[in-house]
Amino acid sequence: MDKERKKSAKAFKKAERVIPGGVNSPARAFSAVEMDPIFIERGEGAYLYDIDGNKYLDYVNSWGPMILGYNPPQVQKKLKKQLKKGTSFGAPTEVETEIAELIADFYPAVDKVRMVNSGTEATMSAIRLARGYTGRDKIVKLEGCYHGHGDSLLVDAGSGVATLGIKGSPGVTESIAKETIVVPYNDREAAEKVFAEYGSEIAAVILEPVTGNMGVIAPEPGYLEYLRQITRKNEALLIFDEVMTGFRLARGGAQELYGIEADLSTFGKIIGGGMPVGAYAGRKEIMDYVSPVGPVYQAGTLSGNPMAMQAGLATLKELKNKKVYSELEAKGEKLEAGFKKNIEELGFPAYFNRVGSMFTLFFRAKKVKNYQDVKSCRQKLFAAYFKAMIEQGIYLPPSQYEANFISLALSEEDLEKTISANYQALKKIKAEL
Repeated sequence: MDKERKKSAKAFKKAERVIPGGVNSPARAFSAVEMDPIFIERGEGAYLYDIDGNKYLDYVNSWGPMILGYNPPQVQKKLKKQLKKGTSFGAPTEVETEIAELIADFYPAVDKVRMVNSGTEATMSAIRLARGYTGRDKIVKLEGCYHGHGDSLLVDAGSGVATLGIKGSPGVTESIAKETIVVPYNDREAAEKVFAEYGSEIAAVILEPVTGNMGVIAPEPGYLEYLRQITRKNEALLIFDEVMTGFRLARGGAQELYGIEADLSTFGKIIGGGMPVGAYAGRKEIMDYVSPVGPVYQAGTLSGNPMAMQAGLATLKELKNKKVYSELEAKGEKLEAGFKKNIEELGFPAYFNRVGSMFTLFFRAKKVKNYQDVKSCRQKLFAAYFKAMIEQGIYLPPSQYEANFISLALSEEDLEKTISANYQALKKIKAEL
């Protein structure tokens, strides 16, 4: 039965009059799935509720941070307590130190942490620091990886940029863009050629160690180790953008999962427990290049906002229990087995990728290992699939190029419901092929 979303439709028309495209981030636009956005009123546990009263089993997780589900009592308690004290001071608080200590404890490669207000700020700052520390200008990024909308990094990006079919962006000057070198993900030979030609000019390589902004793609065996080796050989820094993967794939993120230590790491999402926040972090000798102790200037009037810090601290304390990750892995395994069984039984041209509690169903029959593979996916099929899942009460990211996220709030019944909905959606689409 089609769900009524009349209030959402009305709200979107109103928003379009005062907000570009009616949304405050392109990732929220539903244009790729040929729908109007759904306006959300509240979240509880594993579910979202829209302003029309419809209930959805959620796999967006506010784009990753809601690993505990919506409105976890531990986070609510901390926020209510802080609210009574004040929402913002623009001055140091003890909780900033406490959460920085916890991040450093989870990540052996981290000695010091600088809080910012978003993942974009984190990656922009990490790039500036890498250039300042090495005295070099060029940055190597991986094709399809998205690191926020900073000028240096908005080149061949994934996620919203890829969804909208934009290569780069107007407003990014040629002089800035030419300092960014783009190579394919999972391609050692390409990286080797770039370092052979520009090695002495490269300040850093930045990548999502497990991609999420062109869908979930794992690094090929030995790939991350190779990047670690070649950056050290050429005295360049290795930056892991763990805005999505940090504290989600393991307590120490992708670095723990794959046994690789980056020189700089960028975080977001989970460390704010769903509140707007970001951070960049690394070894002492690099981080001490940041002002006020070093020459690389970076500032943020409201960085380390106490509400965000309290929400993040409550979340990270829950993740100290390693059983969290075995539970998430079990949920992921169940979904993966169910989805793959559905694909096989129906003979459907789709490919399922998963790493831990992140997954993507690609509408392409062959293995997906880089951005070029992703671009060959059948967008029309994904749009039909998205609509079919929404009508069954399953809320997914409205783009083929995004990661889906599993939360601890999902029950066995929820997972079974999702697998069943997946089967029905694929069956419906196949009948229309």
